[in-house]
Amino acid sequence: MACGKVRPKRELIRLVRISGGGMEVDAGGKRVGRGAYLCRAPECWEIGLKKGRLEHALRTTLTQDNREQLIGYGKELG
Repeated sequence: MACGKVRPKRELIRLVRISGGGMEVDAGGKRVGRGAYLCRAPECWEIGLKKGRLEHALRTTLTQDNREQLIGYGKELG
């Protein structure tokens, strides 16, 4: 979603909108709810979170705390 590269679904990480208005990583890819996918590259996570692309795709607004948690998760992937 951030870099625009087409990859197999299994190579991507799914984020899902949760009922409280934030997002969580859906490690199994099976959670119910509106989802969006990012590749494992840390720069894609930064683009998706900083430019509001994920918020737009998931139709939600992130809290600063939730945003920092997701950026940290993206950095751990690299």
